[in-house]
Amino acid sequence: MALVYQPVMQLSGILVSLLGWVLSCLTTYLPQWKNLNLELNELEIWTMGLWQACVVQEEGGMQCKDFDSFLALPPELRISRILMFFSNGSGLLGLLLSGFGLDCLKIGERQQEQKKRLLLFGGILFWISGITAIVPVSWVAHATVQEFWDENIPDIVPRWDFGEALFVGWLAGFCLILGGSLLNCTICSTEVHPSSVHYAVAEQLHRKGAFAFFTAM
Repeated sequence: MALVYQPVMQLSGILVSLLGWVLSCLTTYLPQWKNLNLELNELEIWTMGLWQACVVQEEGGMQCKDFDSFLALPPELRISRILMFFSNGSGLLGLLLSGFGLDCLKIGERQQEQKKRLLLFGGILFWISGITAIVPVSWVAHATVQEFWDENIPDIVPRWDFGEALFVGWLAGFCLILGGSLLNCTICSTEVHPSSVHYAVAEQLHRKGAFAFFTAM
Protein backbone atom coordinates (compact mmCIF):
# COMPACT_ATOMS: atom_id res chain seq x y z
CA MET A 1 0.00 0.00 0.00
CA ALA A 2 2.80 2.38 0.90
CA LEU A 3 4.62 1.55 -2.35
CA VAL A 4 1.55 2.69 -4.29
CA TYR A 5 1.10 5.77 -2.11
CA GLN A 6 4.52 7.29 -2.89
CA PRO A 7 4.12 7.55 -6.73
CA VAL A 8 0.59 8.93 -6.24
CA MET A 9 1.95 11.59 -3.90
CA GLN A 10 4.66 12.45 -6.44
CA LEU A 11 2.11 12.79 -9.24
CA SER A 12 -0.12 14.92 -7.01
CA GLY A 13 2.81 17.18 -6.18
CA ILE A 14 3.82 17.73 -9.79
CA LEU A 15 0.21 18.29 -10.93
CA VAL A 16 -0.42 20.86 -8.19
CA SER A 17 2.88 22.53 -9.11
CA LEU A 18 1.89 22.54 -12.78
CA LEU A 19 -1.37 24.25 -11.87
CA GLY A 20 0.53 26.83 -9.83
CA TRP A 21 2.98 27.47 -12.68
CA VAL A 22 0.15 28.00 -15.19
CA LEU A 23 -1.56 30.42 -12.78
CA SER A 24 1.75 32.23 -12.22
CA CYS A 25 2.20 32.73 -15.97
CA LEU A 26 -1.41 33.91 -16.20
CA THR A 27 -0.86 36.39 -13.36
CA THR A 28 2.17 37.86 -15.13
CA TYR A 29 0.17 38.90 -18.20
CA LEU A 30 -3.24 39.70 -16.72
CA PRO A 31 -3.96 43.47 -16.80
CA GLN A 32 -6.12 43.35 -13.66
CA TRP A 33 -3.52 43.89 -10.93
CA LYS A 34 -5.33 47.08 -9.90
CA ASN A 35 -8.91 48.21 -10.56
CA LEU A 36 -10.22 51.77 -10.52
CA ASN A 37 -13.93 52.52 -10.38
CA LEU A 38 -14.92 56.03 -11.44
CA GLU A 39 -17.98 57.19 -9.52
CA LEU A 40 -18.58 59.96 -12.05
CA ASN A 41 -18.68 57.44 -14.89
CA GLU A 42 -19.84 54.03 -13.68
CA LEU A 43 -19.79 52.65 -17.22
CA GLU A 44 -15.97 52.67 -17.24
CA ILE A 45 -13.56 50.58 -15.16
CA TRP A 46 -9.83 51.24 -15.36
CA THR A 47 -7.39 48.40 -14.78
CA MET A 48 -3.61 48.27 -14.50
CA GLY A 49 -1.22 45.36 -14.92
CA LEU A 50 2.52 44.89 -15.25
CA TRP A 51 2.51 45.66 -18.96
CA GLN A 52 -0.45 47.85 -19.78
CA ALA A 53 -3.36 49.92 -18.53
CA CYS A 54 -6.86 49.16 -19.82
CA VAL A 55 -10.28 50.75 -19.74
CA VAL A 56 -13.34 48.51 -19.79
CA GLN A 57 -16.48 50.08 -21.22
CA GLU A 58 -19.93 48.54 -21.24
CA GLU A 59 -20.53 49.34 -24.87
CA GLY A 60 -17.03 49.47 -26.36
CA GLY A 61 -15.38 46.44 -24.74
CA MET A 62 -11.79 46.67 -23.49
CA GLN A 63 -9.13 49.04 -24.81
CA CYS A 64 -5.54 48.73 -23.58
CA LYS A 65 -2.36 50.78 -23.92
CA ASP A 66 1.12 49.40 -23.24
CA PHE A 67 3.38 51.29 -20.88
CA ASP A 68 5.90 53.40 -22.79
CA SER A 69 8.85 53.10 -20.42
CA PHE A 70 9.94 50.53 -17.86
CA LEU A 71 11.67 53.18 -15.77
CA ALA A 72 8.52 55.31 -15.61
CA LEU A 73 6.63 52.58 -13.73
CA PRO A 74 6.18 52.64 -9.95
CA PRO A 75 8.92 50.65 -8.15
CA GLU A 76 6.53 47.88 -7.07
CA LEU A 77 5.53 47.20 -10.69
CA ARG A 78 9.14 47.26 -11.92
CA ILE A 79 10.31 44.75 -9.32
CA SER A 80 7.15 42.68 -9.82
CA ARG A 81 7.98 42.20 -13.49
CA ILE A 82 11.41 40.82 -12.63
CA LEU A 83 10.16 38.58 -9.81
CA MET A 84 7.31 37.15 -11.91
CA PHE A 85 9.72 36.29 -14.73
CA PHE A 86 11.98 34.61 -12.19
CA SER A 87 9.00 32.73 -10.75
CA ASN A 88 7.92 31.46 -14.16
CA GLY A 89 11.46 30.41 -15.09
CA SER A 90 12.19 28.57 -11.85
CA GLY A 91 8.78 26.89 -11.99
CA LEU A 92 9.43 25.62 -15.52
CA LEU A 93 12.86 24.31 -14.52
CA GLY A 94 11.29 22.63 -11.48
CA LEU A 95 8.75 20.88 -13.69
CA LEU A 96 11.48 19.54 -15.98
CA LEU A 97 13.72 18.29 -13.15
CA SER A 98 10.98 16.74 -11.03
CA GLY A 99 9.37 15.15 -14.12
CA PHE A 100 12.52 13.11 -14.78
CA GLY A 101 12.69 12.16 -11.09
CA LEU A 102 9.26 10.52 -10.86
CA ASP A 103 9.23 6.85 -9.85
CA CYS A 104 6.58 6.05 -12.45
CA LEU A 105 9.02 7.11 -15.20
CA LYS A 106 10.98 4.12 -16.48
CA ILE A 107 13.99 6.21 -17.48
CA GLY A 108 16.85 5.80 -14.97
CA GLU A 109 14.99 3.14 -12.99
CA ARG A 110 18.23 1.82 -11.49
CA GLN A 111 19.56 5.26 -10.58
CA GLN A 112 17.31 6.00 -7.64
CA GLU A 113 19.72 8.39 -5.90
CA GLN A 114 19.91 10.61 -8.97
CA LYS A 115 16.11 10.58 -9.32
CA LYS A 116 15.75 11.58 -5.66
CA ARG A 117 18.11 14.49 -6.23
CA LEU A 118 16.08 15.61 -9.23
CA LEU A 119 12.90 15.51 -7.13
CA LEU A 120 14.63 17.43 -4.34
CA PHE A 121 15.92 20.15 -6.67
CA GLY A 122 12.52 20.31 -8.38
CA GLY A 123 10.73 20.72 -5.03
CA ILE A 124 13.13 23.47 -3.93
CA LEU A 125 12.63 25.28 -7.25
CA PHE A 126 8.86 25.10 -6.73
CA TRP A 127 9.30 26.68 -3.30
CA ILE A 128 11.41 29.48 -4.81
CA SER A 129 8.88 29.93 -7.62
CA GLY A 130 5.99 30.11 -5.14
CA ILE A 131 7.73 32.63 -2.90
CA THR A 132 8.74 34.85 -5.84
CA ALA A 133 5.11 34.77 -7.04
CA ILE A 134 3.65 35.70 -3.64
CA VAL A 135 6.11 38.54 -2.92
CA PRO A 136 5.21 40.82 -5.89
CA VAL A 137 1.43 40.43 -5.58
CA SER A 138 1.67 41.05 -1.83
CA TRP A 139 3.86 44.11 -2.41
CA VAL A 140 1.41 45.56 -4.94
CA ALA A 141 -1.46 44.80 -2.57
CA HIS A 142 0.36 46.55 0.29
CA ALA A 143 1.07 49.61 -1.86
CA THR A 144 -2.58 49.68 -2.98
CA VAL A 145 -3.81 49.62 0.63
CA GLN A 146 -1.42 52.43 1.59
CA GLU A 147 -2.61 54.59 -1.31
CA PHE A 148 -6.25 53.80 -0.56
CA TRP A 149 -6.01 55.02 3.03
CA ASP A 150 -3.62 57.89 2.35
CA GLU A 151 -5.09 60.93 4.13
CA ASN A 152 -3.11 63.34 1.93
CA ILE A 153 -5.20 62.35 -1.10
CA PRO A 154 -8.54 64.22 -1.28
CA ASP A 155 -11.67 62.08 -0.91
CA ILE A 156 -12.92 63.16 -4.32
CA VAL A 157 -9.96 61.49 -6.05
CA PRO A 158 -10.75 57.87 -7.14
CA ARG A 159 -8.75 55.14 -5.40
CA TRP A 160 -7.20 52.00 -6.84
CA ASP A 161 -8.50 48.69 -5.48
CA PHE A 162 -7.36 45.05 -5.60
CA GLY A 163 -7.57 43.43 -9.03
CA GLU A 164 -8.35 39.81 -9.84
CA ALA A 165 -4.73 39.08 -10.81
CA LEU A 166 -3.58 39.51 -7.20
CA PHE A 167 -5.82 36.67 -6.02
CA VAL A 168 -4.70 34.47 -8.92
CA GLY A 169 -1.08 35.19 -7.94
CA TRP A 170 -1.67 34.25 -4.30
CA LEU A 171 -3.30 30.99 -5.40
CA ALA A 172 -0.40 30.30 -7.77
CA GLY A 173 2.18 30.78 -5.01
CA PHE A 174 0.23 28.55 -2.63
CA CYS A 175 -0.04 25.76 -5.25
CA LEU A 176 3.67 25.94 -6.06
CA ILE A 177 4.72 25.77 -2.41
CA LEU A 178 2.25 22.93 -1.73
CA GLY A 179 3.42 20.98 -4.78
CA GLY A 180 7.07 21.37 -3.80
CA SER A 181 6.27 20.25 -0.26
CA LEU A 182 4.52 17.11 -1.51
CA LEU A 183 7.51 16.20 -3.67
CA ASN A 184 9.99 16.75 -0.85
CA CYS A 185 7.83 14.71 1.54
CA THR A 186 8.19 11.70 -0.76
CA ILE A 187 11.98 12.05 -0.57
CA CYS A 188 11.98 12.28 3.22
CA SER A 189 9.89 9.11 3.49
CA THR A 190 11.86 5.92 4.07
CA GLU A 191 9.88 3.76 1.71
CA VAL A 192 11.73 1.08 -0.23
CA HIS A 193 11.59 1.23 -4.01
CA PRO A 194 9.63 -1.63 -5.69
CA SER A 195 12.70 -2.84 -7.60
CA SER A 196 14.61 -3.38 -4.36
CA VAL A 197 11.61 -5.22 -2.90
CA HIS A 198 11.51 -7.57 -5.90
CA TYR A 199 15.24 -8.19 -5.48
CA ALA A 200 14.84 -8.98 -1.77
CA VAL A 201 11.94 -11.38 -2.42
CA ALA A 202 13.89 -13.14 -5.15
CA GLU A 203 16.89 -13.47 -2.85
CA GLN A 204 14.75 -14.95 -0.08
CA LEU A 205 13.21 -17.47 -2.48
CA HIS A 206 16.66 -18.44 -3.69
CA ARG A 207 17.85 -19.00 -0.11
CA LYS A 208 14.77 -21.06 0.75
CA GLY A 209 15.29 -23.19 -2.35
CA ALA A 210 18.91 -23.79 -1.50
CA PHE A 211 17.99 -24.68 2.10
CA ALA A 212 15.33 -27.15 0.95
CA PHE A 213 17.82 -28.74 -1.45
CA PHE A 214 20.42 -29.33 1.27
CA THR A 215 17.74 -30.59 3.68
CA ALA A 216 16.54 -33.13 1.12
CA MET A 217 20.08 -34.41 0.71
